[in-house]
Amino acid sequence: MYILANGKSLEAFSAERKDNVAVEVRDHVKMFHYWFFTLDPDEKVIASNIGKALYLADGSAKREYDNLKERGYFTNLVSANISQTIVVDSVQLDMEQEPFRFRCYATQQLVRSTSAVERKLVTQGLLRNVSRSDNNPHGFLIQSWETVLNQDVAKP
Repeated sequence: MYILANGKSLEAFSAERKDNVAVEVRDHVKMFHYWFFTLDPDEKVIASNIGKALYLADGSAKREYDNLKERGYFTNLVSANISQTIVVDSVQLDMEQEPFRFRCYATQQLVRSTSAVERKLVTQGLLRNVSRSDNNPHGFLIQSWETVLNQDVAKP
């Protein structure tokens, strides 16, 4: 069987899910962090991205969102015209037992009209298997998600 992707013909191979679990887990963690932390100063963008992130995690992510919302974090992004992006540097996994344990290392950038701030972010949590869906294509759910470190990077 061949698949046509971006004008190229690729041969398709079948594989057991267990053969690619680590790759899928890493991508699930990266996508969750992308949706949760990539925000522009627009209420609709924020709601859309956070909504996508919350499909990938349990109530621990919803609690963090609610806490940020209560503190006015998202309102401040809009009123101060701040764009926030994230790049996941690496994801460490412990695949020895389920739920799988992960630690995510990332770099955030907050861009204001007059300056930019870079932050180091480290989060951790667990992942368990759930049904795949259009909203959760990897079929994992992040649990017990917490921020371990979120601090500005000192400029030389």
